[in-house]
Amino acid sequence: MNPRIRAVHDMGVPEAREYAGLHDYDGTIQDLSPTGVAAGLARLGKGPAEADSHDEAHLVAAEARNRILYGTAEVHRWNPGYHLSNLDLASYDREYAPAAQRDEARRAHLALWPDAVDAAVSALDQMTAPVARSLLPAATGLGAFLPGDESAPEPARALQRLVAHIQRAAEEGSPDPALGSTLLSQLLGQTEATSVDLARLEVTAEREAERLMGVLTEACGRLEPGAKVAEVVKRLSADHPDADGVAGEAERLIAEAGDFAVGAGLLPALEGECRVGPAPESRRTAMAMMSWSAPYEEDAPSWYYVTPPDPSWSAEDQEAWLEVFSYTTLPAITVHEVTPGHFAHGRMLRRARSDVRRGLFFDAFIEGWAHYAEELMMEEGFRAEDPRYTIGVCIEALVRVTRLKASLGIHSGTMTVDDATRAFEESAFLSGPAARSEADRATYDPTYGRYTWGKLEILRLRDEAVAAWGERYSHLRFHQALMALGAPPLGLIGDILS
Repeated sequence: MNPRIRAVHDMGVPEAREYAGLHDYDGTIQDLSPTGVAAGLARLGKGPAEADSHDEAHLVAAEARNRILYGTAEVHRWNPGYHLSNLDLASYDREYAPAAQRDEARRAHLALWPDAVDAAVSALDQMTAPVARSLLPAATGLGAFLPGDESAPEPARALQRLVAHIQRAAEEGSPDPALGSTLLSQLLGQTEATSVDLARLEVTAEREAERLMGVLTEACGRLEPGAKVAEVVKRLSADHPDADGVAGEAERLIAEAGDFAVGAGLLPALEGECRVGPAPESRRTAMAMMSWSAPYEEDAPSWYYVTPPDPSWSAEDQEAWLEVFSYTTLPAITVHEVTPGHFAHGRMLRRARSDVRRGLFFDAFIEGWAHYAEELMMEEGFRAEDPRYTIGVCIEALVRVTRLKASLGIHSGTMTVDDATRAFEESAFLSGPAARSEADRATYDPTYGRYTWGKLEILRLRDEAVAAWGERYSHLRFHQALMALGAPPLGLIGDILS
């Protein structure tokens, strides 16, 4: 592997291990101390250029992203999420290798928790109270990885120190999580090999929200003529599986969506197994997520994680959380997470032709593709006889576009977390802890508007491909061309037309 590529992976060890499948990182941690980060930055860019022009531009963008994240934004100093990922042991649960090998890696990794916590405590000197409060449950959830027999006292004490450090920031840190418009613009644009005008992006978000409400209104009218949209959505949201039934319903949807996507010529036939189960406790800040069989590892089942409500919550809050997995929205969530979304993308990454394309991933493309997949299936007639699929797609899309607006508002200082919570309640039909969780996420994941942004950039490129290719255009050709790039920065996706 080109040492330049390896230097990029060294600055994203948890992602390289789990999502690229580079298991030489098993049983190791990333040095996220101030000196470790400085050393990692110094190693970037030292090595030969890639022969392929796209791969070279893709690699340069990955190096620039690390310089922005760690050098300019200094995420290791204010975002405990990076440190929590460094401690997370859930990646060893997937069956990519014999159990004994994975267990040994897990034990070695756990033994390094004290070192990782030392680095975290030394680095995390700029946490704001909202960020700390938002991620404190995830930090506490890491305790689920500790053996129940108290045979790992040092890792246990280390975790206690980290939780206490985050707790202090939650109580004493600055109440203002805003990064500022300049830094947010850099995080959005320069990490994606492009430039971003935040004012223009805000207008785009408003227009997309209006478009989605129009589609939603029409679909609700087909389902219940004359009824108000909010009333239809409320009734549909209340119709959901119980906490134990979400996984079973998701499993049924996987086969249906996969068969449709291949039959409609959206993707080639894809092999591989996708299982459904509850998210690990350390990852329950996200309601649903995919952990795919990664490009560099032997094939193994991927996991579609769904997050159940916390049983300690009130019955009302548990009900509000389960509304996210209603029979109306769960199909769109499953399309996003599985096929043609993340699981399908992961299968295609295994076919990528270079180390750059197989292992250097950009989030706006990954999430934009999966979000695009939801609307693509609607366009192509998935469950066309049932307006609820369109309604579900619109509800999910309104959550994503509200994320973009919340991120722009919170980090430019024009919106508080409470304002963002109300926006998710009023514009995205969320309530209770689900709305608050989405608003909180903006504080530590400032680019989570990438879902809508990435989707819109893919749709824009599709229009260009239709115009350029004419009768030679097909969805299959367009999608395979995109997937052949791996998971590129948005600024480079146009290379499929050159």
